[in-house]
Amino acid sequence: MASAVRNWKLRLVLTIMLHLGAAANISLFTLHPSLLHAQDVQEGKASYYAKKFFGRMTASGERLHKDSMTCAHRTYPFGTLLNVYNPANGRSVIVRVTDRGPYVRGRIIDLSWRAAKELGITAQGVATVTVQKVSNIIVPYLPSDEIDLPELELETNEGSTDVTPYWQDMKKDLQESQQAPSSSKSTHSQTKTTQAKGTQSKAPTSGAESAQKTPASGK
Repeated sequence: MASAVRNWKLRLVLTIMLHLGAAANISLFTLHPSLLHAQDVQEGKASYYAKKFFGRMTASGERLHKDSMTCAHRTYPFGTLLNVYNPANGRSVIVRVTDRGPYVRGRIIDLSWRAAKELGITAQGVATVTVQKVSNIIVPYLPSDEIDLPELELETNEGSTDVTPYWQDMKKDLQESQQAPSSSKSTHSQTKTTQAKGTQSKAPTSGAESAQKTPASGK
């Protein structure tokens, strides 16, 4: 009988909380202490993945790579960017949540090997760090919204009519060089033809002279 009363009271309390949460447009999960704590700056121990975990599948479905700037956190959603600061040497890195953990007491984050190297904690293995969610990422050399562009006058340049393209000059020179041997050959053939005609014209004259000389010698 007592257990039934307790169950009834528990159901009543849960029903009231659900109604109050719906009226305030919030969920019971937003009241979870771990989620509330995850929005603040966390301070605790940080460790990094051992070599045997390289290449294994993480809770988000991505494979772990030693040079990736990723981490494991218990409560932050996958893809959340976290700023991890090492107060011992003043170094800080930005990592992305891709896995769940660590589940060792006192540790708040597991880093990839590359992130741990950037923080300088690979020698000791475990170090005290502070973890905070990155809200605004400042991109180096990000241009302002208003960019002053110079005014350019765009116009077409048809060029001067007296100037001919270089390829036309080359084509003309090539044609002239091809015509030069043919013209010399034609001149040479004309010379030979003229010489031949001169020889033929002289031949009858020499015959007539010989014919005239022959009777003279007979007399």
